Amino acid sequence: MPIIPANQEFYKAGKDNSVDLKAICIFAAAGFFLGEDTYFNNLKAMQPATEYELDENREVINSKVRWQWHYGPRDINLDRVTEEFSDLFEKISRRLLNGKKIILPLSGGLDSRTQAAVLNKEDNVHSYSYKFADSFDETKYGREIANAKGFAFTEFTIPRGYLWKKLQQISKINQCYADFTHPRQMAYIEEISDLGDIFFLGHWGDVLFDDMKVDSKLSFDEQLHALEKKIIKRGGKELAEALWTVWGIAGSFSDYFLSRISELLSEIKIDNANSRIRAFKSMYWAPRWTSANMNSFSHFKPVALPYYDNEMCKFICTIPEELLAGRKIQIEFIKKRSPELAAISWQDYDPLNLYNYHEFGNAMMLPLRVLRKGKRMINENVLGRKRVTRNWEIQFVGDENSRQLKAKLFGEKKFAEFIPQKTVNEFYRKFTEEDAVKYSHPVSMLLTLSEFSRINLN
Repeated sequence: MPIIPANQEFYKAGKDNSVDLKAICIFAAAGFFLGEDTYFNNLKAMQPATEYELDENREVINSKVRWQWHYGPRDINLDRVTEEFSDLFEKISRRLLNGKKIILPLSGGLDSRTQAAVLNKEDNVHSYSYKFADSFDETKYGREIANAKGFAFTEFTIPRGYLWKKLQQISKINQCYADFTHPRQMAYIEEISDLGDIFFLGHWGDVLFDDMKVDSKLSFDEQLHALEKKIIKRGGKELAEALWTVWGIAGSFSDYFLSRISELLSEIKIDNANSRIRAFKSMYWAPRWTSANMNSFSHFKPVALPYYDNEMCKFICTIPEELLAGRKIQIEFIKKRSPELAAISWQDYDPLNLYNYHEFGNAMMLPLRVLRKGKRMINENVLGRKRVTRNWEIQFVGDENSRQLKAKLFGEKKFAEFIPQKTVNEFYRKFTEEDAVKYSHPVSMLLTLSEFSRINLN
């Protein structure tokens, strides 16, 4: 298995094909399965950087870890490490793309801009961006990047309620190992796939090339609780504890969850907290959540993933954390490789760009930020023009979306046998009546478990 697997692979472990309720509780809390966990006790996920020998029944004969995350920072400055990154990123990208017609998603962030910087007009690139219906123009950044580089460009508007026509297709693709609200490209995946031969994707660049926003000297227990906050989604722990109770599992979910991440974290022999947490996320989050969602690309066309590359992972282990923090390397790379892209607004700091984004917190920017907030409040509270800014809003909010969602949550017999309707109804009520933001994740996970039960619990 690669250091960061792009595809989940599984092996058989015994004959107990019962549902793994503890694993599903973690899945409900975090949105992804942890370690080797799957829905079933006798099915296990192969682990990153591990070589497996399987028999004819896909049971493990032997396994061996071939590489481990570590932290060995070199004495190197930003200019030099940027040059090394540039050479490595260029080499990996050329090897993966190999003259194919490239499909390039573009956004207002840094990862896709870094990819655009490494490409040239003659590379035969067709780029695209999408925005939500009834939202701000998220495509403007991609359009400006494409124009600056001379790429073909197509923009898409993700319509409300597209999920319900695509739900069975998505669940078949990801096997319910991730929820259905995040791969919004599924609204137009057939049209997007026709733009070229291979997707050039920037997944995991934001994790590798940034710090984890913690003090590098955190104790083990402090790292553990920092991870817990990063992993568990809003409302996720509440759902997991409810399922733990209704399924009659002994002990407490919190104790079980902490013991699991403690065991996995302790196996990573890195002292620096930022580096250790990055390694944990790359070992257990990327393969089980990011890769599960990535199937919605790879099912239709091959994918090129430069940040998943083994060489990139090994490179990261040698970079001092102070040079990774704040996306410094990617920013310097873009400024040196494509100054015209660095001059385009960075979405997180709009209207500032990669040359002046650090001024965003200055007093001179305060009037603009106040004006923006006031305009947004008038649109939402006075004119009733609430912008769609979150994935679940396009899929769960509105009369038709509500009808479809309730049919899945309350109209599936196997799901009602799997999770008591009283529990489902309570979280749906909290979503609709109390706090939609907090309870959107629990509702999304219940929808995922509904599809799982429909497909697998016959």
